[in-house]
Amino acid sequence: MRLILDIAWTHISSRVRQTLVGLLGVAMGVGFSIMMAALMEGSQRDFVSELVDSLPHIKVSDERRSAPPQPAEVAYRALEVVGLSTPVIRPGIKNPYAIVSMLEAWIDGTVAPSVETRAIIRYAGRDTAASVIGIDPVREPKVSKLATQIREGTLADLHKASNAIILGDKLAAKIGARTGNSITLVAATGDLMTATVVALFHSGVAQADETQAYVLMKTAQILAGQIGLVNSIRVRADDIMGARDLATRIEAATGYKSVSWQEANEDLLSAFEIRNFIMFTVVGAILLVASFGTYNIISTITHEKTRDIAILKSLGFQERQVRRIFLLESLIIGVAGTLVGWALGYALCLALGSIEFKSPFMDVNRLPIYYTPKHYLLSASVALSASGIAGFLPARKAAQVQPVEIIRGAS
Repeated sequence: MRLILDIAWTHISSRVRQTLVGLLGVAMGVGFSIMMAALMEGSQRDFVSELVDSLPHIKVSDERRSAPPQPAEVAYRALEVVGLSTPVIRPGIKNPYAIVSMLEAWIDGTVAPSVETRAIIRYAGRDTAASVIGIDPVREPKVSKLATQIREGTLADLHKASNAIILGDKLAAKIGARTGNSITLVAATGDLMTATVVALFHSGVAQADETQAYVLMKTAQILAGQIGLVNSIRVRADDIMGARDLATRIEAATGYKSVSWQEANEDLLSAFEIRNFIMFTVVGAILLVASFGTYNIISTITHEKTRDIAILKSLGFQERQVRRIFLLESLIIGVAGTLVGWALGYALCLALGSIEFKSPFMDVNRLPIYYTPKHYLLSASVALSASGIAGFLPARKAAQVQPVEIIRGAS
């Protein structure tokens, strides 16, 4: 094996220029594939963090997946009843705090009850519809990032004023309200309530910033016209990617509709899958193009070393040993190119991550780069596989050379 390795090294070191060209081709392919994968996965994770992780991962509402069966259908299985009105059910989750305690006992995450209602916000002659969410300021930081999204005031300020309210910054700008102003809330029943703006928040999600407001739970219950109402339980899972399975278990345990962030954003997840497919296709194409350089080098060496191959086979070298020589040459180029490509990819990621830019629509000022060994291992496996295949074809041709024909042609 040592002799085969020495012969392979002699072949590639005798053609330094071509070897460097092939090595750099593999390195460029590996480096740019790592950079592209880190950039695309970083942007995807940043999107999930900003859009999904800023809200509770699972929302349990007082709804049901399907309408309850009619009593006659329960008593007589062959009977089907349609068109009957169902009995009026009192809104809200039954025994909400018992359910919260039960969930806290077995789920990997945190739980917080809340009240969701609709209201018209009226200020300075401007009216706008808003989703008013009643929260517990002590539990809320455990299930969402609202406390860190507040730009003016604090979450604790909800306790400092009568009927205090926190508005989205775009919602406040729409009606012209600022912190300290008194606004009017018009409930669905037509009742009016005066509230004081104590803080503004900015989540980065335009729909939330333009339409949402937060109050204490008791304030939301008064707006909804039902004291003691809890119509939503917000859950934050420790494993964000396991939220779908956790939501299924919660729904089975409680009977109430539980929606995970994956279910609520299925269209976005489909777009991510297509995006990832495109990314891996482009990365594979880059590495495939780089392998042509290795194929060209090994083919040239095979053509120029025909006499050497004839001599080696006349000395007793078998076809598999000759084939192994040229395979080793391609793998040496592939391994060296991969190592250089790793360094190049890391440097490109650092360079991209250091670029600063400003946008009025984004809070971040740098490109999101995700560093993971997975990208390096994936690029290395594809590069080495491509180099091996690129070296195998010329190696097989070299092993089939008949020494008698070469020697006869040379005479």
